[in-house]
Amino acid sequence: MIALADLLSAERSGTVARHGGRDYSFAEFRAAVDDWRESLSAENRQKYALFCHDAYPFAVLLCALWHAGKQVWLAANNRPGTAQQLQQAGCRLIGDWQAGFDYRLDQERGSMPVFGRLQPDANNLAIFTSGSTGAAKSISKSLRQLQAEVDTLERLWGRDLAGSRILATVSQQHIYGLLFRVLWPLAAGRTFHSETALDAEHLARQAAAGPACWVASPAHLKRLAADAPWPSLAGLSAIFSSGGPLPAESAAQIKRHCGRAALEIYGSSETGGIAWRRYPDPVWQLFDGLSLELTDGKAYLSSPYLPDENALELDDRLDLQSKDRFLLHGRRDRIVKIEEKRLSLTELERHLADNPWLSEVHALALAGSRDQLAVCAVLSAAGNAAMAAHGRKALIGKLKEALQPWFEAVLIPRKWLFLSAMPTTVQAKLDSQLLQTLLQSNDRMPLLQTADLQPDTVVLGLKVPRQLRYFADHFPGYPILPGVVQIGWAEHFGKQLFNINAPFSRLEAVKFAKPVRPDYELQLTLDWRRDSNKLNFRFSQAEQVYSSGRLTYAADPS
Repeated sequence: MIALADLLSAERSGTVARHGGRDYSFAEFRAAVDDWRESLSAENRQKYALFCHDAYPFAVLLCALWHAGKQVWLAANNRPGTAQQLQQAGCRLIGDWQAGFDYRLDQERGSMPVFGRLQPDANNLAIFTSGSTGAAKSISKSLRQLQAEVDTLERLWGRDLAGSRILATVSQQHIYGLLFRVLWPLAAGRTFHSETALDAEHLARQAAAGPACWVASPAHLKRLAADAPWPSLAGLSAIFSSGGPLPAESAAQIKRHCGRAALEIYGSSETGGIAWRRYPDPVWQLFDGLSLELTDGKAYLSSPYLPDENALELDDRLDLQSKDRFLLHGRRDRIVKIEEKRLSLTELERHLADNPWLSEVHALALAGSRDQLAVCAVLSAAGNAAMAAHGRKALIGKLKEALQPWFEAVLIPRKWLFLSAMPTTVQAKLDSQLLQTLLQSNDRMPLLQTADLQPDTVVLGLKVPRQLRYFADHFPGYPILPGVVQIGWAEHFGKQLFNINAPFSRLEAVKFAKPVRPDYELQLTLDWRRDSNKLNFRFSQAEQVYSSGRLTYAADPS
């Protein structure tokens, strides 16, 4: 292992990275860093916002900036809004902020460049990321903190990786990717692939050249299917995962097909790495040298990866099993990970609330094989007028367009529900659990688009997806939605929205007037008669009624 502070002054040979279809040696790496160091040293600017799609040019610029005495700010994305924020903070943009940036990687030096030792305690890295309050913030890191993490990783898994090349489906713009695919390989003398693999098949092709490990995230590992390139993946020396807990079914699938489980890493930009685990053990193991304390239900971390000796309060809910082992129960704040991208739901809501069409906004993450963002909103008078004039699709398009300067495409909400009012609990708090339930979709349920919520009457705007399982056999050549499914939908939404706990008794006055076809958009009107325990339902489109009826329930057992 070479200390990061001495990386460029150490004697070393071999390949640093594979980039652009060819290998770059350590001598070529030093030459490119030296070329950039010279030009950057001549500039008066002190702060630089670095963003690169590929890991090798990122490593060149990172080292050059450090050796030029500059402070590096890592941006999570290169969106125009992010660029504006960084420039307002006094940063000069460098890297892939615009197309065609010249990285000047192929430099020649007649003599060996001379590099001094970097200062381990200088705050020469700032991670620019979402804060829990919604405003972006910068998290300072010293080389000493980063070195401590790299040393721990090598101590734990260096022997397993040995001469493995480092492949990744995550970006180095985040602390996990920065450590695992750039700094750790540089210090350990392992070759890393510069290009971020798009999927498992792409990564499997990269792995064909010899021993390799995969730096991944739950977002990628959850999408592995039975037809994934398992023979190639089984040959990997290790699979790492971070960015959120890996679902047990995904972890089991990897263990079954690869013969070894993925190594999950728990941590954050603020804390660095905290713990690790390997399926089937659900308990997290603290890294050596770290400690946790629980006080009044809150967890406090002491770690050499923190800037000082003060314990840091964590935003996660933990249950200590022993002094160095714990169970993780999710976050206390509103930071989520979507496709390993960190997002503050509060920040997303803040940008949407600036739109005059929306009077209330609530954003939430929906778990699934591909996690999605959803937005529940109450339209203002102007918003209702805009939707009446231009339609729901056009209104959503404009809302998405307003978010694009600030968020990457994967962080633009995919589901939108417009309500007459936000649902509340009996304590008058937002009923976020109800919203989660209403927005969850599968191949058995319609897509909920609008909801007019009144105490005993609701009107839901539904779309009947073509992909529903009911259309496959009912009927070939002329698919229609079975009547029993319509009754089931009425009961499902009725129980959710009116909190019906009584047992079902009988159906009354059921009529099916017209067939419901794929892609129809319908209104489901539900009327709950509390005095008689009867739920009236009607599926309609404009003035046309497709089906109607009444579900009667026995006396409420409570």
